[in-house]
Amino acid sequence: MLWLTAVSSKTYSLFVILAWALFNVGNLAGAGPNAHVAESPEAEAAVRQVTHVVDGDTIVLSPKEKVRLIGVDTPETVHPKKMVKCYGNEAKEFTRSTVAGQKVRLALDDANAARRHKDRYRRTLGYVFLQNGMMLNAELIRRGFAHAYTRFPFRYLVEFRRLEDDARHRGVGLWSSCPVS
Repeated sequence: MLWLTAVSSKTYSLFVILAWALFNVGNLAGAGPNAHVAESPEAEAAVRQVTHVVDGDTIVLSPKEKVRLIGVDTPETVHPKKMVKCYGNEAKEFTRSTVAGQKVRLALDDANAARRHKDRYRRTLGYVFLQNGMMLNAELIRRGFAHAYTRFPFRYLVEFRRLEDDARHRGVGLWSSCPVS
């Protein structure tokens, strides 16, 4: 552990991320975020009804489970201390029109197992798949409703960054409407 004192926290963080990526290279090279995931008894148990859309990246599934989409950050619309951000209402409306009242499949990521798949607000962290196989998380980024949220490692981090770069280059969604911050 002595070597830890000789490296900066940024270097150590980079090392941890690289180690995680190398360990999970099979996951990153596997099915993309819009691939149909093989059905299993566990997957079938994860099919749930969307009862409420809180904002672009948070939904409520029956029975009363708040879910925060992994790897996605849409502009704020409901924060008690922040104003509605540019393109926040559009992101919320896209999520609402896409999943409200629908049956979706919630998939968890092993990267969050140590946290019991919860964030600091006790929301379940997950990927949401529509019945046609589309992953809501990826679609929000692809269409420019969200940034890729890469502060913590997750299975589709590389793919989500690529989707954000593509949306930026195409100038879609928030990339065409909002000032650069």
